[in-house]
Amino acid sequence: MIWDDTSLIHSNPFVKSPLLIGETFRHYLSMDGASTHYRPVQNISYCLDYLIWNNNTYGFHLSNILWHIGSGILLYLLLLRLLPTLARAGNNAKSTPARSRLSGGAFLLALLWIVHPVHSAAVDYISGRADSLAFFFACGAWLLYLQAGFCRGVVRTMLYAAAALSLVLALCSRESACIWVLLFLVHLFAVERQATQRGKWIVLAVCVSIVALYATLRQLPAGTAPVSTASSSDTMSRGVLMLRALGDYGRLMVWPANLHVERTVETPMWLRNATSWRSRIANEYLTILGVGVATLLVFGAARKGAAQQIRAFGAVWFIIAYLPISNLLPLNATVAEHWLYLPSVGFLLFLLGCYLELRSSFRRYVSAVACIAVVALSARSFVRSGDWVSPETFYRHAIASGAAKTRMALNLGLIYAEQGNYAKAEQLLRKVVEMSPDYVMGQNALAHLLLNEGKREEAERVFSVATRLAEGTQRHEPRTWISALNVAYMHYRADDLQGALDILIKANAEYPATWPLISLESEVVARTRGVPAAIPPVEAFVRDHWWHFGASLALGKLRMDNGDMEGAANALRHASKLDVHDAESLNLLALMSIQRGNLADAYNNQRRAVSRQPDQPRQYVMLSDVLQRMGRSAEARLALTNVERLAALPRTAPVTTE
Repeated sequence: MIWDDTSLIHSNPFVKSPLLIGETFRHYLSMDGASTHYRPVQNISYCLDYLIWNNNTYGFHLSNILWHIGSGILLYLLLLRLLPTLARAGNNAKSTPARSRLSGGAFLLALLWIVHPVHSAAVDYISGRADSLAFFFACGAWLLYLQAGFCRGVVRTMLYAAAALSLVLALCSRESACIWVLLFLVHLFAVERQATQRGKWIVLAVCVSIVALYATLRQLPAGTAPVSTASSSDTMSRGVLMLRALGDYGRLMVWPANLHVERTVETPMWLRNATSWRSRIANEYLTILGVGVATLLVFGAARKGAAQQIRAFGAVWFIIAYLPISNLLPLNATVAEHWLYLPSVGFLLFLLGCYLELRSSFRRYVSAVACIAVVALSARSFVRSGDWVSPETFYRHAIASGAAKTRMALNLGLIYAEQGNYAKAEQLLRKVVEMSPDYVMGQNALAHLLLNEGKREEAERVFSVATRLAEGTQRHEPRTWISALNVAYMHYRADDLQGALDILIKANAEYPATWPLISLESEVVARTRGVPAAIPPVEAFVRDHWWHFGASLALGKLRMDNGDMEGAANALRHASKLDVHDAESLNLLALMSIQRGNLADAYNNQRRAVSRQPDQPRQYVMLSDVLQRMGRSAEARLALTNVERLAALPRTAPVTTE
């Protein structure tokens, strides 16, 4: 798993059980409070994948591909409906493009959109699925609305209701679905001629109501929004950033070379030093290209012709979808490839409008070029997908392609540390700290590495720097509690339990309801003050976070160690419901049942554990033990044959990580 995949999938409690689907609507996507992305449908999609595939990332990637292809198919069907109305909306009805040309153009546009490599971060990256989900449900909502216009009675009402539900799902998939609402309304009021004015105003009222419902749902998550760290450039700088971003996006659509995450469009140097702009004009080609793209869109939309309305609607589509990502308002980045997922449709639709007005003889050559482009873009997408084959490859290629160095180098350094290549990891992490001395996560990672290398004194100095920085950046970087956790763990490993406890008590006061801190504190308290004193903080956390599997499991273990078998059983049964692939809670329940002499209950729990982890020999060994105690020796021996069968299977690399 790469980058955010670990936190959004592997460590995300809301994807572990269908029981938690309703709870996802009460939380932001990020559990650490680093952002206020409200995307419960994205979590639900991961939950369905986890239910089927466990942690096998093959299934998650397959779902991403299917959502993207499904979006492309719906786009094709939508264009089949929209292009004829756009063509008829032109002033010269006699010169309307033939329906066969419109159908072929819709197919080619959808195909180019599907294979375009600029969508790699939305397809190859599991955590980028929100773009496809929002596109799929919003496009489906539009199609359902159009289909309802051809039906009557109950069927029509059901289709309208399905369209409204699909739009709600789109909005709960990604915030960009609001752009779909604007595009739909622009088409409804500016292009659609069959609907009455009264009908249009009713549709507008319904759309406003749905968006208001979405805004209400966004109020469900508790907590305050993190402080924005986006830059607040002046008006002139922001205008140039808009042009440079437009130029970069236009270039990527036509020539998608040098694709990578963490792209950036720096403020032009002539804004900082007006006397040196002539010597730097060569480096500002993106600004010039942005002006060119804007000019092309305006000129093409204004130019008279049979396909003018198609070009105009494509330009409007692109502009409406581009403005939120244009740097008009502060963003967490200046450009990002996956932000083109929706605007790219408008860009391609504009090009289709240009294509439809070509002479038939020239149009054949352009069609051939477009077919070649499909093959070329498909090949480029295949190569780009190779960047996501493993975390190490991803970060190395991103850095080599020009991605922002700090976070990429940090993550690559952490990977080298996990591989045991401490020398290479230390070199990278020291460079991160040198580039960004105020970066808390960089300081923390370096200190943790030095501790693992046995350089305790230097690790303590770096940890103190990280802790001091964390105090000033707590609201900007919510995960800065990791510094305190690592310092406490350093004391814990050195058997300085009181020192670890002092640090954890202070950290829990500064970062309340942070499970890793509470978990370590309960472990330290259990060793210093006894198990009974360690239980109340965990119980309090579970009471407020009933959905947290790890906390319920820990509570069950603590109660079990304390001799409270009934309370332990309740906590473990609850934990078993929060993760459909967990067997540990069931193993503990089976063990408790054996201790109490309830072999039938132990057998039932262990059978459930086997069904959840049928590829783990340990589960069959425990089942065999239970059966042997029950006097069912033949069945016990049969269970052990599964251990031999699993041991005989060829050893292959695990597929649960990338």
